[in-house]
This record gives sequence, structure tokens and C-alpha cells, in this order.
Amino acid sequence: MRIKHFLLSALITLCTLSLYAQGPDEDQLGAWYMYFFNKSFENSQFGIQGDYQFRFWDFGADREQILLRTGVTYRPQNANIQFTQGYGFISTGAFGESTSSVVEHRIYQEALFPQKIGNRFLLTHRVRYEQRFVENQDFRTRYRYNLFLNVPFNDTSLGKGVVYAALYNELFINGQTDIGDGLSVQYFDRNRTYVGVGYGLLKNMRAQLGWMRQTTVNWAKNQAQISIHHSF
Repeated sequence: MRIKHFLLSALITLCTLSLYAQGPDEDQLGAWYMYFFNKSFENSQFGIQGDYQFRFWDFGADREQILLRTGVTYRPQNANIQFTQGYGFISTGAFGESTSSVVEHRIYQEALFPQKIGNRFLLTHRVRYEQRFVENQDFRTRYRYNLFLNVPFNDTSLGKGVVYAALYNELFINGQTDIGDGLSVQYFDRNRTYVGVGYGLLKNMRAQLGWMRQTTVNWAKNQAQISIHHSF
């Protein structure tokens, strides 16, 4: 029984390693297609928010990741901040011809608070803490901080018909290095830097097109991003 248990553990470890052994083509431009939504319930401090993302190592043939995330939001009275408790389902595919994938279930908490500098610099700070249940790995945690900046060109707010610049930088830090089965990661997980342009389609809906540079310990890659941002 011990030999069978050892062989099974070794097989799981080899499968996990093979999934990440082949790094992505760093010269190939990938693409992320994303929909973000946010709704505040009428006469209530509660609401919902989330995002559905379809990520590809290329522009649509080689799937990198499917991410489905939804959370319940709460806005305290007389406070310019929003808290979220949410859940995410993530399926990550290997680069290239392999059809292997790893499933992750994720619980997260976040705080989101906007800040305005002058008339046109619209900052948003987001702090997120994640509890990650990754297939064939031990329980993991991660800390994230994102600083968003939107700069409208033809108005002072993001409304219908407004063209604006959109920028952000997000830092990811792992909560531990040992992830089980003899595998380990560094505390630094990744960093994402984004530059884009947006347009107000409706009073409560915006579209963005941009470029994002994602840097990890092992590789760095450019991604085109197309996103819809919807409040209702």
C-alpha cells in the first residue's frame, strides 16, 4: 500500500510539473476578453459584483484560463469604501498543444476605495486577500494590491461618450512558499502593468482596449485586453 501511495503521489507531481514545465512563448501576443459587472441593490448597502474572463496564450486558439468570479458587496454608510466577499472558479490550461488543465476554487475578500486628484485623475485602490484551493496542491493564500488610474479627456467623469486613458499596476504576493508534494513557489508571484484607452458606450457601460505586461518569476508576456465594464 505504501508503494502504491508513493507511486500515485509521484504521478500527480509529474503531471503538475509537466503542466508548467513548458513556459509560454514570450514573443507571442496573447489576448484576454473580459466582462466586469457591479450592481447596487435599491435602498440597500449591499450589492453584487464580479467578472468573467476568457484568457488565451494567443488570440483565441490556445486557451490559457477561464475565470468566473462573483461576490457580495457591502458599502458602509458615510464611508467611501466597498467591501466584497466572493468566490471564483478558475481553469488553467497549459501552453501549446497540451490539453491538460488545473482547476482552482478560490475564496476572496477585498476592499475597494476611490480617490480623486484634481478634476480628472480618478484613482482606485484595491486590496484583495485570496484563499486558494488548487488541484493537486496544498491550501494556499495570496495577497494583491492594485492601483487603477482613469483620466477622462473630454469630461471630468466617466460617462456616455467620454474618452479616457486607463492604467493600472497590480502586485501579487504568495502567503507561503510550500505548496505540497515537494513543490514550492517564491513569495513574489507576479506583477501586471496595463495601459489602455476607454470609451463610455452608455451612462453605465464602458469599453476598454489595452495592453498588459505580466511578469512572473519564470516568464514575462504581453497580453492584449478587451473589456466591458457594466454598472446596473
